[in-house]
Amino acid sequence: MPEPTKKDETENESAPPPPEQKAPQEGGNEKGKDVVIREMTSSSDEDDTSVSTPPADGMSKAAERKDSVWSLGEGAPEESEKRDDAQRSTLFIEKPQSGTVSVGGNITFIAKVEAKDLLRKPNVKWFKGKWMDLASKAGKHLQLKESFERHTKIHTFEMQIIKAKENYAGNYRCEVSYKDKFDSCSFDLEVTESSQAAPSIDIRSAFKRREVKQQEEEPEVDVWDLLKNANPSEYEKIAFQYGITDLRGMLKRLKRMRREVKKSAAFAKGLDPAYQVDKGGKVRFMVELADPTVELKWYKNGQEIRPSAKYIFEHKGNQRILFINNCTMTDDARYYVTAGDEKCSTELFVRDPPILVTKGLEDTSSYVGERVELSCEVSEDDANVKWFRNGVELSNDPKSRYRIKVEGKKHTLVIEEAAKNDTATYSVMTTGGQSEAKLSVDLRPLKISLALEDQTVRLGQEIHLKCEISENVEGKWYKNGQLIEASDRVKLYHKGRIHRFVIPVSAVDDEGEYMFVPDAYNINIPCKVHIVDPPKLHLDGLGENNTVTVVAGNKLRLEIPITGEPPPKVFWSRGDKMVTDSGRIRAESYPDSSCLVIDAAERDDSGPFRITLKNEAGEDTALINIKVVDVPDPPQAPNVTEVGEDWCIMTWEPPANDGGSPILGYFIERKKKQSSRWMRLNFELCKETTFEPKKMIEGVAYEVRVFAVNAIGMSKPSMPSKSFVPLAVTSPPTLLAVDSVTDTSVTMKWRPPDQIGAAGLDGYVVEYCFEGTDEWIVANPELTDKTKFTINGLPTGSKILVRVKAVNAAGESEPKYHPQPILVKEVIEPPKIRLPRHLKQTYTRRVGETVNLVIPFQGKPRAKVSWEKNGAPIDKNDINIRNTEQDTIIFIRKAERGHSGEYDMKVEVENLVDKATIDIQIVDRPGPPEVVTIEDVWGENVNLSWKPPKDDGNAAITGYTIQKADKKSMEWFTVIEHYHRTSATINELVIGNEYYFRVFAENMCGLSEDATMTKESALIAKDGKVYKYPVYDDFDFSERPLFTQPLVNTFAVAGYNATLNCSVRGNPKPKITWMKNKVLIMNDPRYRMFSNQGVCTLEIRKPSPYDGGTYTCRAVNELGEAEVDCKLEVRVIYHGVINPGEPLSLAGDNQLHSKDF
Repeated sequence: MPEPTKKDETENESAPPPPEQKAPQEGGNEKGKDVVIREMTSSSDEDDTSVSTPPADGMSKAAERKDSVWSLGEGAPEESEKRDDAQRSTLFIEKPQSGTVSVGGNITFIAKVEAKDLLRKPNVKWFKGKWMDLASKAGKHLQLKESFERHTKIHTFEMQIIKAKENYAGNYRCEVSYKDKFDSCSFDLEVTESSQAAPSIDIRSAFKRREVKQQEEEPEVDVWDLLKNANPSEYEKIAFQYGITDLRGMLKRLKRMRREVKKSAAFAKGLDPAYQVDKGGKVRFMVELADPTVELKWYKNGQEIRPSAKYIFEHKGNQRILFINNCTMTDDARYYVTAGDEKCSTELFVRDPPILVTKGLEDTSSYVGERVELSCEVSEDDANVKWFRNGVELSNDPKSRYRIKVEGKKHTLVIEEAAKNDTATYSVMTTGGQSEAKLSVDLRPLKISLALEDQTVRLGQEIHLKCEISENVEGKWYKNGQLIEASDRVKLYHKGRIHRFVIPVSAVDDEGEYMFVPDAYNINIPCKVHIVDPPKLHLDGLGENNTVTVVAGNKLRLEIPITGEPPPKVFWSRGDKMVTDSGRIRAESYPDSSCLVIDAAERDDSGPFRITLKNEAGEDTALINIKVVDVPDPPQAPNVTEVGEDWCIMTWEPPANDGGSPILGYFIERKKKQSSRWMRLNFELCKETTFEPKKMIEGVAYEVRVFAVNAIGMSKPSMPSKSFVPLAVTSPPTLLAVDSVTDTSVTMKWRPPDQIGAAGLDGYVVEYCFEGTDEWIVANPELTDKTKFTINGLPTGSKILVRVKAVNAAGESEPKYHPQPILVKEVIEPPKIRLPRHLKQTYTRRVGETVNLVIPFQGKPRAKVSWEKNGAPIDKNDINIRNTEQDTIIFIRKAERGHSGEYDMKVEVENLVDKATIDIQIVDRPGPPEVVTIEDVWGENVNLSWKPPKDDGNAAITGYTIQKADKKSMEWFTVIEHYHRTSATINELVIGNEYYFRVFAENMCGLSEDATMTKESALIAKDGKVYKYPVYDDFDFSERPLFTQPLVNTFAVAGYNATLNCSVRGNPKPKITWMKNKVLIMNDPRYRMFSNQGVCTLEIRKPSPYDGGTYTCRAVNELGEAEVDCKLEVRVIYHGVINPGEPLSLAGDNQLHSKDF
């Protein structure tokens, strides 16, 4: 059978339907097709039938039974029309064949594929029509099976249709694909009526007159025109209104028909775009050929049509005619005819007769809660029927309270439990008719089967109200006219006709009148609930054995909470006597409590009181013990048993009466005997009857007293104790050491005790004993107040132990022992001078200042000290020397420059000698510079030069100060200060004035007293005077380095930055390096080097004495090098001035001990 050409396929199948039409209507029924279709060109030999089209607003989808959904579901577009013929290959070895089955019968279609060249199972799909994939429709009426025979390597695929229905008829297709291979096969299924079935009634004939009237009343409708001109959103509405179930296919065909038909050379007249025929009718296709000799072939869905009783071919001249007899739904397809290479196609639409309502709805009345069924019958089984309520469509959604039941031709709308709002007009609509009826739902007369009963409930128990009415309706509960809502506390139950009201735990507020009112009925069911509660006393706040304690003299107001419903009566009694509501002891009653009042409680009020409660639910009683307590009596006067330096120990006896409450503890107070102010010693109760007061002042008389405390309060104070005075011995002496030893004596020294106390210190006792004995001998029969004592009369070579005691009015202190035995024999100690650190460098003082140097040394016995100055003995009339056994002092009251020099100190002990040298420098202001001359005058400038002073004041010159004075006024003004060079240029002088200049020298002591003045004056010429510039020859500026200002010896104060300055010239510019003690200074953060305009500066940051030494500045260029050096001393400040001769530790004291060094 020849296949259609690709060109024609593309022309007819290229464009997909619009989005609105992509999903065909699910649930459609083949029997529900009732469409009036007209050919695009009117045909006179075809009969058109129109049906009534009731309004179908809101009808978007028709419900369908589950067993027929698969036959009209959505499928993919026909794959065979999308694939190229080149991709097809023969995979089928057996194709499914067309078949016929009776209604209710079963049929199976089989396809086989050989797997010899396949690596895996091929993919097989079954379709109905052009796009419906049947894989998703498998179920009760359709089963798809597959199997594989290993020996023959053949895959078998089966499609079985079970209990076929008439609407299952049509064209089917089976497709198989494997990778790039594809094969397809189409076949037809014809469903015939069973011969055994009962003869059907021609319903249409029964309603023929009615249908004719409808045809006469309503104009003929062309669905094609409607769809062509309608908005896509209206497609589904039109589909149901005119019974179109295959909307997507119709739209696809419509799109093909809209294409412009090209003029054909083979066909003089082609097929019309579409044809329409009723089911069971006959259709005629006719084409006229341009060449009658051309072979002509007819096709249906791509399958060639062979002549048969159904298909009849007829030739009339150039006309070629195809008749199709007894049209069924399987004939609804695409047809085309080929003449040579050209093709002409058309669409045939087979329509079902309209669905008629054979038995209409009937008006119905019902009661609320009953099951309501509205039924109708239609002309066809399983027809598409829509239900409406007041014109609004009802859906068959499982969540809907409306259920639609279909039994063949009978359709029923079921309302399980009708409500009053279900009263409405219900209608049913088919493609060929409609019917409506009214449903009225009323309330059933209500009867009270079980009324509510009045209840008396104990407080806390459950309240359970129950009633039963004749109808299953909702209702509301009221209490005292107020609506009650369900909550966590209130439970409302409704089951069938029974309504229950439950409060699991009742409260007093739950008492009242309750009422149940059924919804929609003007009936109420009342009852009363009375809450009762036995009286109860709440004694949780009372103590053990219901005991209440009150302090004597205070007012007792004992409030006892009570409960009970109705409120109980209260009775108080003491013994046989009732307590009234008046008097000192009285009872007071309140709604939720009762109060016992005792004004100004007395000890006699102690005892049991009885309280009794009574109401209709019962009674309650209890005994309450009243206990009146007071503060304790004061204790007896305390006794002081022991006294210390600032403490004592006191004791006392407990009070005779504790006031009815146990003693909790005691408070202690003290005061000075001469004072009236007592001071509390403990802020936490003392549990014992012994206490140790502390932090008293030694030597002051004190008294103490005690307070007893119980739960009620504090007693009055006890009587004061006898006065006492704290005293204590001193602590032991300290730093006991040997001062000196001779052949017959030992001298000991010590320091006073650290703690002496108020008793003072009377003196010391020195005791000794010989080593190996325990007998201590008092060395001083009388106390000594010195801290040094010599024990005489000791045998030479013996060893003794020594101890010292401090004595005052309280007695002797603990002894202080010397740690080791002492040998009685004189020991030679070699001499050693302990020269202070600040004297190891040059010691500088100004003229007129005092020089007081203390130099400690050691050496025994009898060290000899001698002094020399510059190698000659010191003149003791000019310089005072004082020597002791431990140090020597050199003292100059008023220093002069002549006192400068090197002082040599020598200490001798027998043949042993130690020496030390001290360099003392006495400095003064320098003298004035020598002659100051005016070297040159030009413009506003004057060039001066001078010579350094002859007397530098025994210190390096640090700079010069230059002043100027106008000849007229002779007032001097400083021009330059701290100038280092011996020549200077004075600028910015006033033209026309005449100036004198003078220069001061400066060293570490300050400026010189006098200044040297120029002998001549310098006149600054006025304007108009022509200055004749001298003529100079070209000068060679190349020069080896030369220091124009050398470094000067200087000193610095420790801890303060110091600078060394010099100036150098040279061309090319020399490279500057600094050295300390001939060692190059590099990368040391303590030094900073500057060089600006030939001025070289070395800054020493916070120097220490170790930074003293010789510093050298070296300048080097390609012509040579030069060096200059100086000495730097770093001095330490004592007493705020540079006075290294007297350390701060010895200010005002001329003795210096070795331990201080």
